[in-house]
Order: sequence, then C-alpha cells, then structure tokens
Amino acid sequence: MINVIYAKTAKDFDSGLILTSRVNNEDIDVTNSVKKIIDDVKTHGIEAVKKFSLRFDYVQKITHYYPDDFKRCYDEIDEDFRKTLNSSAQNIRAFHLLQKRNPEISLNHKDFEIGEMTVALDRVAVYVPGGTASYPSSVLMCVIPAKIAGVKHVTIFTPPYSNSECNKDLLAAAHVAHADEMILVGGAHGIALAAYGADDILPVDKIVGPGNIYVATAKKLLYGVCDIDMIAGPSEIVIVADDTANPSFIAADMISQAEHDVRASAILITTSKLICGATIKELEKQISKLPRKKIIKDSITYNSHIIVCNSLESAFEIANKIAPEHLEIQTKNAKEDMKLIHNAGSVFLGNYTPEPVGDYYAGLNHVLPTGGSARFFSPLSVNSFTKTIQYAYYTKEKLNNSADNIIRFAEREGFTGHANSVRKRLEDFTTQFDFGIYDDDLE
Repeated sequence: MINVIYAKTAKDFDSGLILTSRVNNEDIDVTNSVKKIIDDVKTHGIEAVKKFSLRFDYVQKITHYYPDDFKRCYDEIDEDFRKTLNSSAQNIRAFHLLQKRNPEISLNHKDFEIGEMTVALDRVAVYVPGGTASYPSSVLMCVIPAKIAGVKHVTIFTPPYSNSECNKDLLAAAHVAHADEMILVGGAHGIALAAYGADDILPVDKIVGPGNIYVATAKKLLYGVCDIDMIAGPSEIVIVADDTANPSFIAADMISQAEHDVRASAILITTSKLICGATIKELEKQISKLPRKKIIKDSITYNSHIIVCNSLESAFEIANKIAPEHLEIQTKNAKEDMKLIHNAGSVFLGNYTPEPVGDYYAGLNHVLPTGGSARFFSPLSVNSFTKTIQYAYYTKEKLNNSADNIIRFAEREGFTGHANSVRKRLEDFTTQFDFGIYDDDLE
C-alpha cells in the first residue's frame, strides 16, 4: 500500500523521487484560465466579479459582513464552541505577541543617526477556503497576527454558500479575531478583487491564507500588484521515529495529513524495521474505519513513503533535504534531537504532540511553507504584516568627514551625478543663487 525505501545513510536517499512530486509544477491550463479571470476583473471590476461568482458559485450577489454581523453570529453559536474559539485565540495571541518587533532601532552618535522603523501594512486580505466546508481556524491564524502587527483594515474573502450566506462559525471566528469585514467572493476572481479593488472595495497591500490551485495561481500571478504570504501546495508531514515510537500514533498522524487531499504526502523516516512494519499494519487498520478512506488511501499509496535508515543522524539529514511543512519527532530525546533540524515549517516534539495541536490550539501558526520551501520561507507571523523603513541623518561635519569615501565609491561605479550630489554640499553655503524667478513673478 505504501512505498518503502531502504537508505542506510542520507547519501543513499534518492531525494528526486519524493521532492519532485511535491513541487508545484505549473499547470498551463489553470494558469491561462486564471490569467483571463484576473484580466477581466482588472478591466471590468465588480461586474466581472459578479459574472464569475455566478459561474463558479451560482451566486451573483456580493455579500458583505461587518463587526455587528460577526458579533450576532458569535452569540448564536453553541457555548462550547465559543469557549473553544476563545481559548484557541488566547493561545494564538500569546504566542504571536512574542513576535512583535521593536518599533524603531537606531545607532546614535553626536553627528549622525541611522535607524529603522517597523510599520504595519494598511490593508490586508485574508483568504479562507469555503464552500461545503468552513475553516474558522484559518480566520484566527491569519487575522490575529495581522491585528497584533497593527494592520488597520483586515478583510476576509471566502466563497459563498448557494444562498449567498456564510457559515456562522467563520463569522464568529471573525468576531473573536477582530476582523473588519468579510466579503463572500472566492476563487481567482476573489483574489483579483482583493488585489485591484473595485467600486467601494479598496485594493489591499497583501493577500494571505490557503486556497486551491486556482487561488494559489492567482496569488502567484498577482505578486507585485500586492504582496502575498507564500504559494502553498498540498499538505505534508514528515515523522522521524526511533524504536521508542508508537506505530499507532505514527499511522494516525500520517492519516491526519493524507485526509486533506490525494496530493498530500505523509512520510515516515525511521531507524527501526519493526516500527516500519507495525506502522504499515496500523495504516491498513485505521484507514478502513475512516469516512475519507478513498482520499487517504490514494494519498498514502501514491504520494507517501516510509524511509528506513541506519541512524538518527541520517534520518534528520533526510528530513532536512525534504524540508517539510510539518515535522514530528517521535524519538527518545525529541527536544534534544530538534537541534538537528534546520529546514521545517513547524516541529512537533514527542509522542503526545500530534500535528493537529498546531493546526488548532497551541498558538503556533498553521499557515506554513510547503513543497520544500521551508528551506527559505517561514510560517505566517506578525512580521508577515509589517515592513521596515530605514532612515539616516548626517550633520554637515559628518558629511564632510565621509565625503571622500562616498565620492570615491560613486565614481568607481561611474555615477558622477551621485558624487556631484555630495560635492555640492561641500561648497561654501554663502554662495548666492540665481533662482531665475521670484515670488513676485508668480503672482
């Protein structure tokens, strides 16, 4: 059912087999389709958005919700889920508050100052997948860090139901997260609307949040019109396990990712052939009892692997090559072993920290780099919603003392105008200027 790879060391591991299948290869048909949608929305605005909403979601009306609507739905949902939303939000806020940067850093001397200011983006769009399912956890994960960063206006874009309404859990989560607006528009046309704006909907500075291949493609194509968080692919998990691990737990955690999508991948890297065999048996037993077993079985069969190697060092070296979205370490000394990891989105330590802890509750963000991009991307954070502005202040004396070096550098690169900009300031400031015209001439 699942492919087993024997690699004594990391050098024996053929990364191409796994890594190639996880790369977001461009689908030309999807890209061309999304380009047409984006161009139509850019040219025709809200009328194009309505046209695509009717075509894809069978709804032409563009519905808006605001904080009063969020509060109403929050009051209407059951008390237990209200408590769950608030408890999860509390954990997310506590963790993300730790990420706040100093609003200004500077290096001060008597005759100069250089520094950097951190400022929040003005407007952000949060995309939340919808339709037949709802993901209030994504509302919390995206809106809360944006608000902590100081973003003035956060708009949630999500597909409508056929009755032009929204799932109450999403609206309740928007209340808990302090979102400013929700617009029931999804898909590539929703992303284009966020980027370009139309009518009274203003364009945003950044779009964040997960979505299907059309949403991901639209974000990729619109990068530069506004910023995006990342280009997300199918969900993935790598589990590094030694002979102290529990095969039942391992199988359950692999299944938890496989149930997302047939393209999702679940990979076990273990030093124990016994754990390998027992996990395969557990996978077969557990999958047969689950309602999404067809999706899970296809994911496990076609996109998942068990890698058996000789040492934990090799196991972690392989894990770093894969650079997974989620990494679980189920070993005897998990916290110590974590020091061997330098490529991963989020890491879950020990036998009692399954990945869903991070998805919903611990406070970590669940918007994570996929497809090996954890080599250079970070999870969504407060810093994702800020930018920095640098500044410098020189006195006349400081510029005089630095002028030779600046001029020399500018002329070395052939920029004589740059050099002249400095030289002009070295001239006698008592020079009389001929401005050519005077205020009297402008009357």
